[in-house]
Amino acid sequence: MRRKIWRLTIGLVLLLLLLTFTPFVIPMGAHHPHLFGIPYTMWMGFAEALILLALTYLGTKVHPGRDE
Repeated sequence: MRRKIWRLTIGLVLLLLLLTFTPFVIPMGAHHPHLFGIPYTMWMGFAEALILLALTYLGTKVHPGRDE
């Protein structure tokens, strides 16, 4: 079970890295998109950092070599 969660974690990290450079994070044609007065790309950066932190923590708990 740990190996499946480990591989899922790796897949989610790779997906997050791919999504980072898509129009979902960097909107096309919008020079100054804001969300609550803060630039949208900054909000997305915060969100990505928190998600990556959570995935890293999960990865440390389910890493296959953790018990060695």
